[in-house]
Amino acid sequence: MSTDKSKAPHRHHALLKSSGIVACGVLASRLLGFVRDVLVARFLGTGLLAEAFFVAQRIPNLFRDLVGEGAANAAIVPVLSEYSHHKSKEEWLECINAVLAWGFIVLGSITVLGIFAAPWIVRLIAPGFVGEPGELQLTTDLTRIMFPYLILIALTAFQAGILYSMNAFFAPSFGPCLLNVAMILSVWVACLFSWPMAYTISVGVLIGGIWQFWAQWLALRRRGVCWKMPLTLNHDGARQIGKLLIPRLWGGAVYQLNIFVDTFCASLAVIVGAGGIAAIYYANRMIQLPLGVFGYALSSVALPSLSKLAQEQDMIRFKSTLFFALRNLMLVLIPTAVGLCVFSKWIIHLVFQRGAFDAYSTAITSQVLLYTALGLPFFGASRILVSAFYALQDTKTPVKTATVCLVINVLLNVALMFPMKIGGIALASSIASAVNCVLLWRGLSKKLSWG
Repeated sequence: MSTDKSKAPHRHHALLKSSGIVACGVLASRLLGFVRDVLVARFLGTGLLAEAFFVAQRIPNLFRDLVGEGAANAAIVPVLSEYSHHKSKEEWLECINAVLAWGFIVLGSITVLGIFAAPWIVRLIAPGFVGEPGELQLTTDLTRIMFPYLILIALTAFQAGILYSMNAFFAPSFGPCLLNVAMILSVWVACLFSWPMAYTISVGVLIGGIWQFWAQWLALRRRGVCWKMPLTLNHDGARQIGKLLIPRLWGGAVYQLNIFVDTFCASLAVIVGAGGIAAIYYANRMIQLPLGVFGYALSSVALPSLSKLAQEQDMIRFKSTLFFALRNLMLVLIPTAVGLCVFSKWIIHLVFQRGAFDAYSTAITSQVLLYTALGLPFFGASRILVSAFYALQDTKTPVKTATVCLVINVLLNVALMFPMKIGGIALASSIASAVNCVLLWRGLSKKLSWG
């Protein structure tokens, strides 16, 4: 027992060191993202072009989370961690190739269908655009341009999951910088050649996806992982990942339904006011800086560590590592949330108000930021707690809590959007996130007999 205690600081130091690598990558990406968002805000503002672009960008991202990044976190990392401990390297590589082959088949099919079904998807997600034929057509065009981003970024996420299972964090952490660089360059090109800004940025998104995919592919090759056709698609590891993935698909669907509800309500300008979708996007970018740098970093690094401890059935160290991650995250996110609430209007004015982003844009975006910041600590804690469930190969409990919170979010959106306008939608998400965090904590406590 004393040996375990003496090793605990070393384990926590390693966790912080790995988190530091991920945090630096996320911070670099977020800073470049700020440059990108400032440029997008200057040229698109919160008007028709901005709303069309953000809805179009959200559609492939919807499917990406459903079968891409969420799948990597929920299923790929725990199963590959198990394979690396109990199977040979050849079996481990065969599992990887089977998973990537399935990913290519499924994602390729979704991409082709999405391009053809773009007009109907846009009508479903943003019904407020139906009365504006020009906005509807523009959004459809941009969606078709960006939909191939789905297969690129989802396969990138699969490769990142493999790298995480190998405790390799550099390439997955700094890869997103390439997307932001591509989008920044696309703004510059559009200005230089007087090309349509929204269309050019959409092409930039696609180029950024190619760059990200290539960066993860090179990182895997350097570690001896090469893509090749698997001997069979009916692989035990792929089936195990599929079993874990099925409930996670519903969990991803629930998360995306929350986004759909928010987008649906925000598109109803007659109720919440004009520019609601863009305001939610810009405010969310501000929230994603601390949440990404600290919450994403700690949850991404904690998952392989917690998966290893779960495989070893060492629940004492599992609990210690989990609590360590939560404590360090709250030390950052709670004061950050207070600062964002107090200075929301000043921050939005300083960062975004220029060009097409006027005083009205600042007013509605700062209101969304204020109410979203209230949920920041809960958003971050939920990421860590969900990682703990994934490490235990339990993808069902997070889905159950997310489903409950979806219902709460829908009810609160309807109740709050009329008196509070766009701010009510943001507050509904924060309250639902707080409930989700409490339910996850209770579920984990019960599962591990902590109380």
